Amino acid sequence: MLKRLLLVEDELGLVLTLTDRFRMEGYEVETAPDGNEGLAMALSSSFDLILLDVMLPGKSGYDICRELRAKGNETPILMLTARGHVVDKVVGLKLGADDYITKPFDMVELMARIEALLRRVPSVAKPSTTYQFGCVRIDFRKAEVLRDGAAVALSAREFTLLRYLIDNRDATVSREELLNQVWGHQAIPTTRTVDVHVAWLRQKLEENPKYPQYILTIRGIGYRFAG
Repeated sequence: MLKRLLLVEDELGLVLTLTDRFRMEGYEVETAPDGNEGLAMALSSSFDLILLDVMLPGKSGYDICRELRAKGNETPILMLTARGHVVDKVVGLKLGADDYITKPFDMVELMARIEALLRRVPSVAKPSTTYQFGCVRIDFRKAEVLRDGAAVALSAREFTLLRYLIDNRDATVSREELLNQVWGHQAIPTTRTVDVHVAWLRQKLEENPKYPQYILTIRGIGYRFAG
């Protein structure tokens, strides 16, 4: 089966050049000319890799990357940027991008980076996009949470926190780790932030928030998901 690439780029000449090259290399390619359309396509269809320009009409590449990761989309992202400053590259990586390449780039290097990213993703068994515990069902791809069949409204941060706890279920994670992994290095350095968001999750998902069954407090350390 052909690998599917999504190219989000507003420079028409570059789109035509890259599309021709990708198809010649045996990839299936879809394109989006702006950030809003690119985000919608990334969320509504399945791709093996997203090539994302930083400077886009509508939403920036940074915005798209942030929203995809917040919604649980783990498709590898390669940022295409004309910016040469190290801080701009670091921002993209911290937001969840897997790699970046600076324009103008050598086509051979770009193809090598694409191949390297695709090798990291298993080509056969992809991880499940759904998870269920108790009466709660989660669709990570749709960023949808249901409790007894009814939709539960979670903020992007609450959803990301829940996903991290589930991904590390049965392991005790510290508040500091959650701040680092869910809020990022620029977060306000207070563990109270984590406690408040955990309390909100319990109110929305636990049958009895005062005596939680799934999001457990490990005193003096942090939290453990036992779903």
